[in-house]
Amino acid sequence: MNAEKTGSLIKRLRSEKNMTQNELAELINVSSKAVSKWECAQGCPDITVIPALAKVLGVDITQLLNGELRANVSGGNMKNVRFYCCPICGNVITATGTSNVTCCGRILEPLHVMEQPEAELVPNCTETDGELYITFNHEMTKEHYIKFAAFVTYSQVLLTTLFAEQDAAVTIPKMGPGKLFVCCSRDGLSVTNL
Repeated sequence: MNAEKTGSLIKRLRSEKNMTQNELAELINVSSKAVSKWECAQGCPDITVIPALAKVLGVDITQLLNGELRANVSGGNMKNVRFYCCPICGNVITATGTSNVTCCGRILEPLHVMEQPEAELVPNCTETDGELYITFNHEMTKEHYIKFAAFVTYSQVLLTTLFAEQDAAVTIPKMGPGKLFVCCSRDGLSVTNL
């Protein structure tokens, strides 16, 4: 940890939150003198304080330790959409750029998109009344089911969560061309152009 870089980042983030050194110190149970020392590069926060400090300042722990915030260079383009799925709670998270995603205390890796979807993940589409009714020939058991389907256009993501033992079907409004991502509990993530 570089005391100068980390101290400078702490000061910047504290100022962005319109917080005094005393207010920050109270929130993380340290003295205002300690905060002043960090910001003047005369010392670094104790490792026991780092998680609380990162939470209060709204920053990732790693970036706080590195003393810098890295900008996302991909610019949030929907062509770069990535899906993350928590193995503990099943939470599905999307990001359109490089991200550090965590859930249930774990760092999540983006789901890898299969080159060729399994036959049971190929969508059967029917258009009626401005909607697409999409079905899959999937068994949908507790051990093997579709977790989610997400329709991605140039400007939005419409995500539908599915559960074991329900019909393998989703209905989405007709929104023009896009990609349908489907995530299976066993086979992973596939994509089809619609």
